[in-house]
Amino acid sequence: MPVKIGFLGAAGEVTGSCYLLQTDKSRILVDCGMFQGRYADDRNDDEFDFSPANIDAVVLTHAHIDHSGRLPLLVKRGFKGEIWATDPTIELVAVLLRDTAKLMGEESEWKNRKNARKGIPPVKPAYGERDVEETLKRLRYIRYDERTAVADGASVRFRDAGHIVGSAITELWLANDGGQVKIVFSGDLGPRDAVLERQYTLIEEADYAVIESTYGDRNHKSLEATRAEFREALAGAIEARGKILIPTFAVDRAQRVLYEIKRLQLDRTFPRMPKIFFDSPMGEKATRIYEKYSSLLSREVQDMLRAGMNPFAPEGLSYTSGVDSSRAINDIDEAIVMAGSGMCSGGRIVHHLKHNLWNKNCHVFFVGYQAHGTLGRRLVEGEKSLRIAGEDIAVGAAFHTLGGFSAHGDRDDLLEWASRFGHGASFFVTHGEAKSAEALASGIRQMGYGAAAPARGAYYDLSEKQAITRPELAPPAPRALAFGSRDAVFALLADIASEAASIRENLDSRADFADISPLLESSRLILQTVKNIKTKK
Repeated sequence: MPVKIGFLGAAGEVTGSCYLLQTDKSRILVDCGMFQGRYADDRNDDEFDFSPANIDAVVLTHAHIDHSGRLPLLVKRGFKGEIWATDPTIELVAVLLRDTAKLMGEESEWKNRKNARKGIPPVKPAYGERDVEETLKRLRYIRYDERTAVADGASVRFRDAGHIVGSAITELWLANDGGQVKIVFSGDLGPRDAVLERQYTLIEEADYAVIESTYGDRNHKSLEATRAEFREALAGAIEARGKILIPTFAVDRAQRVLYEIKRLQLDRTFPRMPKIFFDSPMGEKATRIYEKYSSLLSREVQDMLRAGMNPFAPEGLSYTSGVDSSRAINDIDEAIVMAGSGMCSGGRIVHHLKHNLWNKNCHVFFVGYQAHGTLGRRLVEGEKSLRIAGEDIAVGAAFHTLGGFSAHGDRDDLLEWASRFGHGASFFVTHGEAKSAEALASGIRQMGYGAAAPARGAYYDLSEKQAITRPELAPPAPRALAFGSRDAVFALLADIASEAASIRENLDSRADFADISPLLESSRLILQTVKNIKTKK
């Protein structure tokens, strides 16, 4: 059997990372992540494109849920092998998966209370806490820079990816007809100008490389410009004396924001700063893991530790654990509130957005990537009216997007990493929206490498160690929604809102407003008719 790779997630999109490697000796998954954004719940509960019982091992690049979140479902559906990761990743995964199972259970209970009143059958979460505990029993650690056998004819070496603590570039060797094929997975790569983590490792030799492309079509601002932007935006937000909401991923982005606030305090940048609430029990646990593995962090962070200061504990910081203490923040007019999820797709940040988005004195800071279809993306795109947790909200808050705080490298970082490979390597570009992935693939081809941006469901033969050819299998057709169904209606509304935001953003003074106005007026009348139908029911 030839060596094959299948792209089963994070192909043409940022989330759902999952790759299947097949040889005549073994079948190995690299990552098994959750999808985020539109239709995510349905997609995460879908059947896998393979039999979990036939997978021999899983190799996990890092702990983020879009790389690890479906592992308990894999175990629930029959996987019996081992899951290989670094030590910090194993500890972070335990925190993230337990929290995910808890949140899914709570959401199912909430939905079922509503469904019972409507006579709709109950729903079940994709997996529960017992499935998580069974999954954690299968985790095995590999130290950085040590080559380890993970399955028959397959060995792995982890190298620091500089993305989050424990994140790993994965070098994977597969036996092939007396020889071997080497394929490298970038995982998520951090920026070269790293702050918390060490700089990513450069790899110089492989037959194939799978490279992420989250920011494959654009560059971040410099670290100096990003810090200046954060300082100025925070100064204006503090002056407004309202809530400052920061949707944060519990791992890395939260610690980065705490660190940046700590630096501002040490520099005595602001004469006053409101109280800081980190409203995330999961985030507190993740921060303790960062402190535990501080030897894997950057020299800048370690210098602060050696000076006797905690880089993740700015003055005025309070952690909130229980629901009551989270709700009590509503009674405080002025505060910095950090809460998950980072894309506003769930978690406590939704509660804070619901209670504060209407207020013109509220400022929202986005410090990470916002996937298509998420609430965070809709806010970034400029929607002014939203339904959040069952309530219609008119958006009056101010928004700030700080791409430079991202734990992902930008286009130049990714091209620099790719350029160090020998010219016998070919690249698969994944983990980016289609435009971003193709832009990076084009840049890699311009450097003289073979490169393709695979579609989801595509398989490639790697056994000949040749330039990338057409995939053997066509990608699956996109999920079709039943016409007239609730999901179809909500999908159309999301598309309409996205188009409206795009029109507003791209209109300029040269537009023919005389022609545009009647069309928009007709659209408004149609939407009012739909609203009246909804009201009658």
